[in-house]
Amino acid sequence: MRPLRSLLFVPGHREGWAEKAIAAGADGLIIDLEDSVPEHLKDQGRATAARTIVRLREAGADVGLYVRLNALDTGITGDDIAAVALPGLDGFVLPKTFGPDDIVRFDALVTHFERANGVDAGKLEFICCLETAEAYANCEKIAVASPRVATLFAGTARDADVSRSVGFQFTPSGQETLYLRSRALLAARANGLEFPLVGVWQDLTDHDGARNFSERNRELGFRGQVLIHPSHIALANEVFSPSDAEIAFYSGMIEAFDDAEAQGLAAVRYEDMHVDYAHIKTAREILAYAHSLSRVTD
Repeated sequence: MRPLRSLLFVPGHREGWAEKAIAAGADGLIIDLEDSVPEHLKDQGRATAARTIVRLREAGADVGLYVRLNALDTGITGDDIAAVALPGLDGFVLPKTFGPDDIVRFDALVTHFERANGVDAGKLEFICCLETAEAYANCEKIAVASPRVATLFAGTARDADVSRSVGFQFTPSGQETLYLRSRALLAARANGLEFPLVGVWQDLTDHDGARNFSERNRELGFRGQVLIHPSHIALANEVFSPSDAEIAFYSGMIEAFDDAEAQGLAAVRYEDMHVDYAHIKTAREILAYAHSLSRVTD
């Protein structure tokens, strides 16, 4: 899975909205066939989503492209996949999962329609939404339920499915979901899923709250954020990227350690902190990640 600092929901039936999201700088799009599409417009949403996928790739758009399906219990999941499992799509966002058996069912459907639609076998990956109490309780099993699972998305939205299922009351500080987010993060990273996602921030007027939400989640270890409005794209891209100060700090750390190592030392004092091989591994990983985001040039 590619790094996705910002992943914006786009209603599947809205023609042209995907291009606007890309112009706003989103790393990835979730073309939504679920909650943002009215029931009587599901067929239109599928058709529009399919056209959008083809059109964006033909135009050379190099962004992550995912489709959020309708949940398994709706009975229309297969209709969604049949319409949009197309070359150029990166994968699916799986809603309202409860445990690993759901992931296996999604996998079986996608495997069938990959073959039917001429998509390379195993190409379409899964972003698994954790938005039920059961999903959080089973997130470690969900993370390994299929080779298609690319990451976990820790959903903590106010008054949405997850708050109703778990029963928490939303606060801007997020203390009520700290355990949920931490558990999802550990489940992802412990199973080799490097880019765990979090979201969403819903208050479009509380800019300080939006920044605090993004910064606190980056501190926990999340690598990106799912968004519902393009006004949050620039913020997410900034917060979930190594800053210029971080890049300078870790570059200097490596330089100082390399000089010390050349003198036969395996530790050095740098910026008043002890640095040894463990710290240098971290520094190199952060700089490599910055390279992957085009934050550093050779």
